[in-house]
Amino acid sequence: MTKAFHSICRWTFHAGKGGFLPANIRPAWASDKLDTVGVIKLIKEKIAPRLPENIVLGYEVHYDTEIDENNAAAVADALVDAGMYLAMITPGAHSHFAYGGLASLDPNERAKANELGTKTVDLAYGPLRKAWHPEVPPSLVIWNGSFGYDLATPAIRQMYQYLKEGIAGLCKHEEKAGGEMYIGIEPKPNEGHPAMLLPTVASAILLFRKIEEEFGVSRAKKGVNKEFGHSEMIGLDHVYDSMEELDNDAMVHMHLNSQGYNDSITLGGPGKFDIDHGTKITGMNIAIAALLDEYGFNRWKGHDMQPRGYDNEEQAIDRVIRSVLSWEACAKAAAELNTDELTKHLAARETGLAEDMMRDALVKAHKYFNEMYKG
Repeated sequence: MTKAFHSICRWTFHAGKGGFLPANIRPAWASDKLDTVGVIKLIKEKIAPRLPENIVLGYEVHYDTEIDENNAAAVADALVDAGMYLAMITPGAHSHFAYGGLASLDPNERAKANELGTKTVDLAYGPLRKAWHPEVPPSLVIWNGSFGYDLATPAIRQMYQYLKEGIAGLCKHEEKAGGEMYIGIEPKPNEGHPAMLLPTVASAILLFRKIEEEFGVSRAKKGVNKEFGHSEMIGLDHVYDSMEELDNDAMVHMHLNSQGYNDSITLGGPGKFDIDHGTKITGMNIAIAALLDEYGFNRWKGHDMQPRGYDNEEQAIDRVIRSVLSWEACAKAAAELNTDELTKHLAARETGLAEDMMRDALVKAHKYFNEMYKG
């Protein structure tokens, strides 16, 4: 059976979100009781045994809030011991910078943001190197939470130029370190600024094309970490977003989650904040799974998700398991979809029959989920 690479995020496991929700609903996961190494052990003991044998598990972390020079060696040892791998690492710029990060017009903030990125690369190639999968290197993802603004001025031109310079410099630093990682931009339409420099998949693809033109940085292994929920938040079609990434050879990482509305059960949708539900079984996700198969994508698929504000520890663990199995169910149904017959129906304008085929695939996916979950 073909290996399926799924990664689980360190930041999913916390005591509670706070704000309008309880901050201590999961007391066993408080920061003084569950650290980054502890989450790996939890995944090994509570999650891995409930997943199919073909699933390879990875781990995703932020530098320097969840992993740094002090705990990186212990994290790498824990991953090796658990049979897991470093799937993705990202500079946690949003924890430090509120005025543009790499794109900041403040030279001091911009310099510190650039340094955070290079230190992230150094940690990945240093003590974390032993935890890489031999065939599927980790992704270096640049999330654009800092790349935003709230004043409409012509200075946006200079911010965008600084952003290109910063990411080009980071790519060159990674190339010198070994050039094995995949580097992706994670687009987001909002959060944490009213206006973002890279709100869409197309924005990220275009950015790397401009960086190649202006700075000579090859687009190979460069592209997008597309998060389903981010496309949904802005009312875009994450099926087309996926196709656009694949057709530009720009899908380097994936974050499988949902705003919820596409499953007709869970509430959410365009215009909402980043709800971060786990993966849902939907016809759209089955279509994406079929596209991934057609294009031969088989890299890390991350589950960037949050427990519900009312979940205890066991319920939160169960949501992660459900998210992984939901995607695997969609992928299994997609593999059995007769795309030639589907295309013939569409060419003949027999859209009702095409819809029937997708509905049958959806029913199969739910059946496969039940089998895996109960098994």
